[in-house]
Amino acid sequence: MTAKWEKVGTNDGILTFTIPADAVKPELDRVFNRVKKNLNLPGFRKGHVSRKAFDRMYGEEALFQDAANNLLPEYYTKAVEEAGIEPVAQPKIEMESMEKDQDWVVKANVIVRPEVKLGDYKNLEVEKQNREVTDEDVENRLKAAQEREAELVVTDEAAKEGDTVVIDFEGFKDGEAFEGGKGDNYSLELGSHSFIPGFEEQLVGVKAGDDTEVNVTFPEDYQAAELAGQPAVFKVKVHEVKEKQVPELDDELAKDIDDSVNTLAELKEKYRKELEEQRVAEADEAVKNLAIQKAVDNAEIVDLPQEMIDEEINRSVQQFEQQMQQQGISPQMYFQLTGTTEDDLRKQFAAEAEQRVRTNLVLEAIMDAENIEATDEDVENEIKELSNEYHLDEKQIRSVLSDDMIKHDIRMKRAVDMITETAKEA
Repeated sequence: MTAKWEKVGTNDGILTFTIPADAVKPELDRVFNRVKKNLNLPGFRKGHVSRKAFDRMYGEEALFQDAANNLLPEYYTKAVEEAGIEPVAQPKIEMESMEKDQDWVVKANVIVRPEVKLGDYKNLEVEKQNREVTDEDVENRLKAAQEREAELVVTDEAAKEGDTVVIDFEGFKDGEAFEGGKGDNYSLELGSHSFIPGFEEQLVGVKAGDDTEVNVTFPEDYQAAELAGQPAVFKVKVHEVKEKQVPELDDELAKDIDDSVNTLAELKEKYRKELEEQRVAEADEAVKNLAIQKAVDNAEIVDLPQEMIDEEINRSVQQFEQQMQQQGISPQMYFQLTGTTEDDLRKQFAAEAEQRVRTNLVLEAIMDAENIEATDEDVENEIKELSNEYHLDEKQIRSVLSDDMIKHDIRMKRAVDMITETAKEA
């Protein structure tokens, strides 16, 4: 096989290569043996058509496309290796010549990895991060825990902000009930802002047994287009008003909140330590992200191919749709519920996708510039760590991740560590 690379643009070109005739002939035989099983020709039993009869009836060329499709992945990969290029997107293939008993000639329009001109990526100065935990932080954590222990108690008093009302409601627009505007025995915390603006405020002061009307105007950006910006009236029946009763913050409550402590003082100390660990972890993560972003901003990527961004968007959309399907929501259902389209979803992912592509390209350039490598031993250790972390058999991990993929991830992590460890907060 021979391969020839001709650069056309900054990051694209034509890769010309051949598929040898001695590889084409046996592949044509394999294709014929597969397709003849379903052939019916006069004088032959089904599946027993001779090759000579097939060629006479259809011509051997009828097998060419299937044979080419089967052979292309192997010979394209060989041509890429021989040409020493790094494709970053699916090629556009054209079969230039498919002559009988001759080498087949293939032309592939290929997008290749763009050049990355690195700027500073070591000893970068980033914004100083706050790692201090104050008494107020601890008190807020305690207050949140105290609120979680609160009980809702039915009251005959008028509802106030913070209370929960149990209601039936139905919405009307121009006197007609609209779809999705009805609920029964719904528990609504006043002040939670979980309903459209203006709804909860008008229920302050109601009592159990009241019937009332709530007048609202839907937001201009409301997801149901037929209601966006439109006035509506909700008829509301109040079944119960429940008052939140918050227990006193003392040693007994501390033990209820966390059975590993005996006093409020111990709970405070435990929360302080947890907050300190959390604050340090968040600050370290922020430093890492800021330093990587700065290294990316300092680099120049020459004519980033749109195809790379499109492929990253495709992955993001695919992952998102898989997550939705795991929740029992099909893509069509999601788009219907949100009033969006797949094009809207792609636009939503576009900016993040481009940033990820840029970041990966810069980190890979740093890996090469610093000669960062990963050994077979590193791969073994990484597989063991993944096995322990995700409780999977090592064989399961190897069935999904190749050694090259794992080595790439290890090298990427080491590049990130080098950027982060040399970064300075100022």
